Amino acid sequence: MARVRITAFDLRDRIPYNWTMEDRYSRQTLFAGIAREGQERIRSSRVVVVGCGALGSVASEMFARGGVGSLTLVDRDFVEWSNLQRQSLYTETDAEEGIPKAVAAERALRAVNSEIEIRGLVEDLTFENIRGICGEADLIVDGSDNFEVRFLINDFAVENRIPWLYGAAVGSYGLAMAVVPGKTACLRCLFDKPPAPGTGETCDTAGILAAVIHVVAAFQVTQGLRLMVGKDPYRGLLQVDVWNDEWRRVSVEGPVEGCPCCGQGRYQFLSSASQSSTSRLCGRNAVQISPAERCRLDLPDLGLRLGKSVRVHSNPHLLRIFAEHHEIALFADGRAIIKGTNDVAEARALYARYVGN
Repeated sequence: MARVRITAFDLRDRIPYNWTMEDRYSRQTLFAGIAREGQERIRSSRVVVVGCGALGSVASEMFARGGVGSLTLVDRDFVEWSNLQRQSLYTETDAEEGIPKAVAAERALRAVNSEIEIRGLVEDLTFENIRGICGEADLIVDGSDNFEVRFLINDFAVENRIPWLYGAAVGSYGLAMAVVPGKTACLRCLFDKPPAPGTGETCDTAGILAAVIHVVAAFQVTQGLRLMVGKDPYRGLLQVDVWNDEWRRVSVEGPVEGCPCCGQGRYQFLSSASQSSTSRLCGRNAVQISPAERCRLDLPDLGLRLGKSVRVHSNPHLLRIFAEHHEIALFADGRAIIKGTNDVAEARALYARYVGN
């Protein structure tokens, strides 16, 4: 039997889109939901990813491979060995050298896609710099590790009518939601205020599976692509537990009446009054952090949870946490003194990692 040879020319004639075999986005433009027109809209989109840890690294890689025109990566932390289990952009060399995540992520993504604009910012997102960083964004992606930053993003996005994608994961459990100001519920429609420090699990107390990161990030990116090509996102909250095979979608059709943010237009997290205060302690190589709202921590319970992964010491007045060459002295009112650094951003990262929020 004679062999039939199919050439590249033959294949191009049979494909309904005007593209070449060298087009890197060919498989994405073949997808009917995006097509050529949608790809052009993706190429013109500006995305800011806040936090380049697990969710942020996975989501930013998907966006870079998908061809977004501009990608800004914001993170205050550096790469450590414990990150490599789930933070897909980083290498052992990054961990050995303690490279800032924003720098390592920018470098990795430039190797993935040199055609797009990629900018890594080693910064702590605050009410003071959010306008300069996110003001020109078409989409903001949450890859942060605490609710204070998420409520800040929510206030800014709602005030400026910028869509954003909420995401969170711990253990095997994850949450995700797309927020489109004026059309969908915002984060404060679901959560009136951030949880008190020390009341929720973190990756350093409950651990985390890489699989749930990819599930949540995939949902975030899909909703982001839908928004870029002009389609409405899923209206509601995704809840998933990959270990126990539990999937739930909570429908929230629109802005909740009485929401202080999208309902009443009170953007309290855009001011210093709602941000935890920080101060360097003169001559002590230490930073003090005080939560925005007074609280009362269950120090014995937190000590038991943290004791699974780091060394802790407690007395009736405070909990001392020894981790990453630092000592965190945590008081029952949520105030903490982080010893071993004068860097406020590093201190805030340590607080979020071990205390929460």
